[in-house]
Amino acid sequence: MSFSKDFIWGAASAAYQVEGAYNEDGKGMGIWDALSDGHVKHGDNGNVACDHYHRYKEDVALMKEMGLKAYRFSVSWPRIIPEEGVVNPKGIEFYQNLVQELLDAGIEPMCTIFHWNLPMWIYEKGGWYCEEISDYFAEYTKVVVEALSDKVSYWMTVNEPACFIGAGYIAGAHAPFESLIKGLDMSKPEARGQIAQKMAVLTKNTLLSHGKAVQTIRKYAVKTPQIGMALNGNIYTPWENTETGVAEAKAQTFTENPMVFNLGWWADPMILGTMPPALAPFVNAEELEMIRQPLDFFGYNCYNSNNYSEDWGSNEHVYEGQPRTAMDWPITPDVLYWAAKFIYERYQLPVLITENGMANLDFVMSDGKVHDPQRIDFLQKYIGGLEKVAEEGVPLVGYMYWSILDNFEWAEGYDKRFGLVHVDYQTQKRTRKDSSYWYADVIKRNSVE
Repeated sequence: MSFSKDFIWGAASAAYQVEGAYNEDGKGMGIWDALSDGHVKHGDNGNVACDHYHRYKEDVALMKEMGLKAYRFSVSWPRIIPEEGVVNPKGIEFYQNLVQELLDAGIEPMCTIFHWNLPMWIYEKGGWYCEEISDYFAEYTKVVVEALSDKVSYWMTVNEPACFIGAGYIAGAHAPFESLIKGLDMSKPEARGQIAQKMAVLTKNTLLSHGKAVQTIRKYAVKTPQIGMALNGNIYTPWENTETGVAEAKAQTFTENPMVFNLGWWADPMILGTMPPALAPFVNAEELEMIRQPLDFFGYNCYNSNNYSEDWGSNEHVYEGQPRTAMDWPITPDVLYWAAKFIYERYQLPVLITENGMANLDFVMSDGKVHDPQRIDFLQKYIGGLEKVAEEGVPLVGYMYWSILDNFEWAEGYDKRFGLVHVDYQTQKRTRKDSSYWYADVIKRNSVE
């Protein structure tokens, strides 16, 4: 059997995208709560979302029905610490109840400590520019670990720093909707230097937060912890499976033009203890030692290879009628194979696919069901690549489909549906999609074949 017998099949979500209850039971405001007006399609927000805060038992029952082995959820920092120095017991109670519900259903809880919704009280101190943010993050981590670690073993410190820094502070597409590059003449060296310095501060503070969180988890966890980070970042796949083609793709992924959107920008300091050249002048040896903490797995959120990216201009490889998801992301079936292979070869850590999935044009049809054959075909090919790399001996922890529910897709609002379960946002009715039944069969067989 290609996947190991202890391979963990699961699905994922994020607090702000599913919970709702944005101002209930003592929760404070986060940057997505307070700053998203005018930045999200149709004026959508996460105030109610999927109402998971009140409906988590129903949602866990659906997970059990599917046979999920794990559920990767995130904790809302402003729900736990709504104001500086204030711990909200109701917030802690919610996550304790959720974890217990999962365990009672035979589902492994996997906890992500930070998934984008920074508390406003920290944002007002400078957000990820704030020099003290890594200490605040360590204090927050300690509260979460003391509350949950008697029942939680798997921990991810932060989710996708390339997005919450890159899209939040550089491009300005996500909260807090700031743009380093807006209004700057990038042809001038002083403008490029200004951006590089700010980008380095944001990166260093994020990496220090991760490092201090890892130390905190190891110090205070009751159950022996398994720790990683849920990274994203550009991944390139070979145009040809030749020695030269593979070497070129690896170089492009990790070493060519390293910047905040690239995988090596974050992973190299954390795991190898080496700094990208643009970051090195801003991080001293003591800080690097704090950043480089022993990890148990490499978590990676993977949707497509960047071979067809048009983020920085035209791409000669993009062709007319190219298969794309509803997010307009190219469909690249071999990306999980190459991502797991490249990551393991460089970092020598077991790989956990912390997110993978597709947005599709899903709706409840006249027979009352949600038929999503495109998603099934997508997963057959993508997970097939992961199965192939497992057969070749790359150690894999598991696979978390994104997402368990249709949910608030950040600046895209509610139009983009990634879920295994359809959510009618007017009634909150849940309907399992065909893909959820297909995935349940994969879990039973421990194979896509």
